[in-house]
Parts: sequence; structure tokens; C-alpha cells
Amino acid sequence: MKAIAIYSGKGGVGKSTIAVHLAHLAATRSARRTLLWDLDAQGASTFALRLAPRPGLSARRIFAREAEIADQALGTDLPNLDVVPADASLRRLDTQLAEQDKKGRLKKLLRALGERYDRIVLDCPPSQADLSEQIFRAVDLLVLPLLPSPLSLRVHAMVVDQVAAQRDGKLPILPVFSMVDRRKSLHRDTVASRPEWPTIPYSSDIERMAVHGQPVTARAPGSAAARAFSDLWTRVERALQSSRD
Repeated sequence: MKAIAIYSGKGGVGKSTIAVHLAHLAATRSARRTLLWDLDAQGASTFALRLAPRPGLSARRIFAREAEIADQALGTDLPNLDVVPADASLRRLDTQLAEQDKKGRLKKLLRALGERYDRIVLDCPPSQADLSEQIFRAVDLLVLPLLPSPLSLRVHAMVVDQVAAQRDGKLPILPVFSMVDRRKSLHRDTVASRPEWPTIPYSSDIERMAVHGQPVTARAPGSAAARAFSDLWTRVERALQSSRD
């Protein structure tokens, strides 16, 4: 089992969109038993797939060891893909982890899923505190969505420094430019400065994902957006393979 975190220190960068599409491609294109775990209290990944938490269950109970992940995982219409939905209880997850002083809780929870899943994709909340540290310790790859601007390059450098402090630089980081509009010179110039980074275009097909309740890679697999996500998934699998080597 390999865990992939889709992480950003801020919202509005296409993080949940990338998480949904990578989970779908892991499950279908690579035929991996895949779990998409929505850790963001806003629940964008959950909503995009037209899911909702089971009645009476609280997502943060998983971290308190009061509930099993398997009890909260939901099947989807997409083959090989389950989802652990988010809910509002996750808003205090940082505080909960600090109070419990369980620095390895997320890593242990992920390890317990090793026999059930081949790939786990975490849609992480924009966090700089205890949860982000747990994420860095627990996963095998960090996918970092960035808007195409010079400020994002600074964000990338800051995350690299954070990871170095937690994992001595041993956690692979895959930056990806998200919501790229090549009509804008700033976007074109920023992308050109890092040609080795994958890009996800700004696309109305992607915006309609929540309307249809399906990722673009399922609904319009021949579209430019779907091809961009497929390229990103190829790089993710390649990075995971390199980390094993």
C-alpha cells in the first residue's frame, strides 16, 4: 500500500479536484484497490462524488479510535474506489491531535489499511500545524498543487523546507501547476519557468465535475483535462516506483 497526500497550505488551488482524479485513475487505469480519504472539513471531494457521511458517524472519531475507518468507508459507482467522507467535525482535528499528543496516529491508521487497499489518496485540509506534520510523516508522496504565479514558487520552497524538517528531505514532492489559463501571460511565464512540472488546465469540463458527480477522466476521457490528469497520474506512479528504488 502506498499513500499519496494532496496537500496545500491554502485553499482554492484545485486540491480536491486533483485528489478525486488521482483516486479515480488509481482505481481504474492502474486497477488498484483505492481509498480516497477526505480529511478536509469542507468536504469538497465528498461532495464532488455526490456522497455524504453515514448518519450518526463523526469523521474525527476515527482519530480518537472510537470508530473504524472500514465502518465509514463508502463504495462508489466507480470500480475499485471507496471514499471516507468528510464532515464538519474535522474542523477541530488539529486541536484534537495536539490534545491527544499522538504524533503517529495518522501513520498507524494508514498502515492498518494495508491489506485492504493498494493506494490511499488523502485530500488534506490547508493546515500548517499538527495535522500537516502527521501527513508528512505518514505518506509516501506529497502532491503539491500550485497556482501559476511567482508567489506559488515561494510556497513550494516553504513546503520543501517543512518536509525537510520532518523527513530529512526523504519525502518525494511532486509540484503541479493547477488551473492554468494559457491566455494569461503570467500563467504562461510561470509555467515556462518550471517546464518539468506537470500542469492541469483551467477547464469548464473540470468545473462541471460536481454537477455530473463524476471526474472528467470518467465522463470525458478524451478531453484535454483528462489527458492532463492522466499524465499527472503517470508521474505519480513513477515517483512511487522511484521511492521504492
